[in-house]
Amino acid sequence: MKQRLLLCLLLCGVMLYYAVPRLSLQAGGAESLFAASWLLFALCTIAGNLTALLYSPKGRRKPIKKKEYKKMHHYS
Repeated sequence: MKQRLLLCLLLCGVMLYYAVPRLSLQAGGAESLFAASWLLFALCTIAGNLTALLYSPKGRRKPIKKKEYKKMHHYS
């Protein structure tokens, strides 16, 4: 899970590095609207991936032993 999030963050960074010099916010009209919306969506993607990476659970739950598993199903 963490590898996928890190890969997505890396790809977002590469896309921003490639696209930011080519986007023009001062052009006016549809071109600046596209540039602003593209940057907004890119920043939302980075924020979402960072949030998922930072707030992901740290450890796994310990597995249920067979005795406990049988007890749980025996009474239900």
